[in-house]
Amino acid sequence: MDGKKIRVVVMGAGNMGSSHARAYNVLPEFELAGIVDQSEERRSSLSEELGGISHFESFSDALEKVKPDAVAICTYPDTHKMFTEQALNAGVHVFVEKPIAVTVEDSLKILELARKSNKKVVVGYILRHHPAWIQFINEAQKLGKPLVMRMNLNQQSKGNEWGTLKHLMQSMSPIVDCGVHYVDVMCQMTQSNPITIYAIGARLTDEIDSEMYNYGQLQVTFKDVSVGWYEAGWGPMMSETAFFIKDVIGPKGSVSIADPEALKNTDSSDIDSHTKTNRLLIHHAALDEKGEFKLKDTIVDTSDEPDHQDLCNREQKFFADAINNDIDLKDHLEDAVNSLKIVLAADESIRTGKIITL
Repeated sequence: MDGKKIRVVVMGAGNMGSSHARAYNVLPEFELAGIVDQSEERRSSLSEELGGISHFESFSDALEKVKPDAVAICTYPDTHKMFTEQALNAGVHVFVEKPIAVTVEDSLKILELARKSNKKVVVGYILRHHPAWIQFINEAQKLGKPLVMRMNLNQQSKGNEWGTLKHLMQSMSPIVDCGVHYVDVMCQMTQSNPITIYAIGARLTDEIDSEMYNYGQLQVTFKDVSVGWYEAGWGPMMSETAFFIKDVIGPKGSVSIADPEALKNTDSSDIDSHTKTNRLLIHHAALDEKGEFKLKDTIVDTSDEPDHQDLCNREQKFFADAINNDIDLKDHLEDAVNSLKIVLAADESIRTGKIITL
């Protein structure tokens, strides 16, 4: 960009769109030039908060009038492909919230269009920018093979949060929407290809379509014989007893995100709780000649970790670096497609009752 600020428009003024708009408003690499949302109340409120940013009801109108260098697509997943293609065809760089699309076929079309247009597409995998989660992955890679990976993120929700999740479930189940993050983490830990997927699900409410389910659990096996489990459930009926499990076991021990006291009074609908680690617990399996553990467990304090807004800032700093320094995003995009492929296979497994081979 030759030292010029990247003029950016944010599409969607909900939770994630607002967070990314705030990031653009403080990062020196960007100029927040427009906010788009069908709700006049949402877009005008965010505009006022950020100093009177121009706001629009129509994405096409914003592209035409602002002529941005980049856009952030922070709308519901079933619109991601449409808006991303519209932006790329307009010659604009794209940050798009996860998942990149709702089908593998559509995600591959985005990759091809990004290549043809020579524009950057960054997908919002926020955990890739979290120092404690990066360390969690690095520690897991030291445990030997195979790995056993246990993860979940259940959200007890009511009011506006439940309304948003019900809207999401018009096109996507919880294990697809949230699962892409955690199977991406599993793929980074194993550095191996997924082989088979099996999943189960349940519809626990009449407030969603009869073909949709608001609880799901997937199991994935990898080429290196590692195995992973992921669970996600949404709704007012969900338990908060064990809503946040992040645990990895290998021949040499285990590493866990584990701070029971910090999580005891956490609200599972609070978006900050979805990335919070507080501490890592590293267990060493080696035994001495008496059959006792050679080493005590290691506790890594991560309580100074970034909050959700700081993570969004870090994501957008990466987006700016990709544009300004012409970073090759081929692996980034292929990883986004790979994690989507896994969770969509899980969705297929739930609907058919079959084990899916990739």
